[in-house]
Amino acid sequence: MAAQPRTHCFFYNHYFTPFQKVFLLFSLISFLTGAASAGDPVSVELLFAGDAMQHQAQLDQAKSAGGGTHDYDGCFSLIAPEITKADYAVVNLEVPLGGGPDYSGYPCFSAPDSYAVAMKDAGFDMMLTANNHCLDRSDKGARRTLAALDSLGIDHIGTYHDKAQRDSLVPFVKDIKGIRFGFLNYTYGTNGIEPKKGTEVALIDREKIAEEMKAARDAGAEILVVAVHWGVEYVLLENSMQRSLADFLVENGADLIIGGHPHVIQPMKVVRNEKEGKDVLVVYSLGNFISNMKTVDTRGGALVRAKVERGSDGKARFTGADYDTFFSAKPTGPKSNFQVIPSWMPEKIPAGQMEHWLLFDRSAQRIFDRHNERVPRRHR
Repeated sequence: MAAQPRTHCFFYNHYFTPFQKVFLLFSLISFLTGAASAGDPVSVELLFAGDAMQHQAQLDQAKSAGGGTHDYDGCFSLIAPEITKADYAVVNLEVPLGGGPDYSGYPCFSAPDSYAVAMKDAGFDMMLTANNHCLDRSDKGARRTLAALDSLGIDHIGTYHDKAQRDSLVPFVKDIKGIRFGFLNYTYGTNGIEPKKGTEVALIDREKIAEEMKAARDAGAEILVVAVHWGVEYVLLENSMQRSLADFLVENGADLIIGGHPHVIQPMKVVRNEKEGKDVLVVYSLGNFISNMKTVDTRGGALVRAKVERGSDGKARFTGADYDTFFSAKPTGPKSNFQVIPSWMPEKIPAGQMEHWLLFDRSAQRIFDRHNERVPRRHR
């Protein structure tokens, strides 16, 4: 019988004892692991957009474009590549998905499920539901919204079927590329509409917020994201209540604080938590994502990208942010739709709306240039 060929793997070399072979194997594994950890740090990019509204004109146009069914194709096609580029994207869903056929715009909103489908298809991973319009269709509409988002496989936080469900689902902790993020969402109120059947809305309550922030940390969250519906509508600068609550959130360990509700943009700042030795992003308002509002400052909004890294020391931390603006263009024909147009695509702005876009963007730029701190516009 011919001799079998001898392997060339040095672990089988007869010069090494069994103990030496085991030692060398573990040394190689340690070397390879060390080489990997010494490379580029793990990096996660989060993207946040503002208030997704659905006014009556938007409903009517979507129905016209769909030939009788609400079709939102094209609304987000230009901005979608930017959203999908992010590792995780979040938007404020400021309308209940109340179920048809009686959809409605302001003052009591109710949008079709296809609206949420279009935003999911555009790349959004999470929808915030704690806002002043979440009870516009009472408990039934709020609970149906949760069921619809669940059926679509979209993450959501801020409202719950009842207190027991809130207790079971909060904190919401998401693993994104190996970094564990805790997400929380709160609103100042619900336009005076009270839950009649026990629906739970996460209201701004400092004691409860601190409790849930601690619970998120205890559940393993390395980065805390707190989204807050606050401020005064149509005012371009934050007020003292917003600053005070932001300070409270920073003191309690928040890493990212993302604001909405004013329907106009407000400043973005990177502040320092000296106690924990870390930077914290505070965004006071991202403005409207899409809407039929008409005044200059409500015609668009901003998106902010936040970068989180796990460094060579193994710790995850927020490391920087930038922003861009976009314009909510109105339809140009019976089969066209409202459309979110990025500021870096000015050639896509309808000719008759160019002046509106320029007025919006220049106004937003003035606020950001004067008041932003360490959050620049992205260079393209």
